Amino acid sequence: MKALSVIVLAVLSMFSMAAQAQEFDFPHVATSGYGEVIATPDMAEFSVKVVEITMNAEQAKESVDNIVTSFIKRLTQAGVKESQITSSNLYLTPQYHYPKTGKPELVGYRAIRNVSVEVDDLSKLNEYLDIALEEKINQVDDIQLKVRDEDKYQQQARMAAIKDAQQKAQSLAEGFGRKLDGVWRIDYNAPMRKAVLTRAATFSEESAVSNSYQDSTLIIRDNVNVIYKLD
Repeated sequence: MKALSVIVLAVLSMFSMAAQAQEFDFPHVATSGYGEVIATPDMAEFSVKVVEITMNAEQAKESVDNIVTSFIKRLTQAGVKESQITSSNLYLTPQYHYPKTGKPELVGYRAIRNVSVEVDDLSKLNEYLDIALEEKINQVDDIQLKVRDEDKYQQQARMAAIKDAQQKAQSLAEGFGRKLDGVWRIDYNAPMRKAVLTRAATFSEESAVSNSYQDSTLIIRDNVNVIYKLD
């Protein structure tokens, strides 16, 4: 069985090498181009988690629901549209104490709800975080800074990546005394969009008030892989 496995692997390797030889049976140069653009964020999205633990399941649910309702009301009064607020369903789980001996003991119920808020005006972010603090919400799941016209910046980063790949290929070809003979293959995968600022934390009054996000920068990156024929 082991000998058969070795033979199969050897045959597969031969096919792989033959395919590569057929695919690259001409002089070529492969380059990777990278580009990035720095933008100033003008939007944000943050999410908070409301957690309550009580001995009674209904009490835990009611407490969490009241906090979420009050928080959303305060946000709308501060100018946030209801369409910019998303709240999750209640997640309720029993909490047990597990002694070394004996059966598990029920010690209460844990109720959780998450609320996500889109912020159109970045200067209002701290104000909304302060509201969360005042409503006894002390857990921030994440804060994501965004730019309104991200597609435009992504296109700029992509063009910078293309130019970088072209310059590298030209430099390599000239360095080896060859000339580029056109593009033979382009490999491109749209980059995953990542938030500039993502943090899970418990915030206090001091941090919520003092943190300023308007001076932050958003780096948007892109890359492309290109194979050029050589003359």
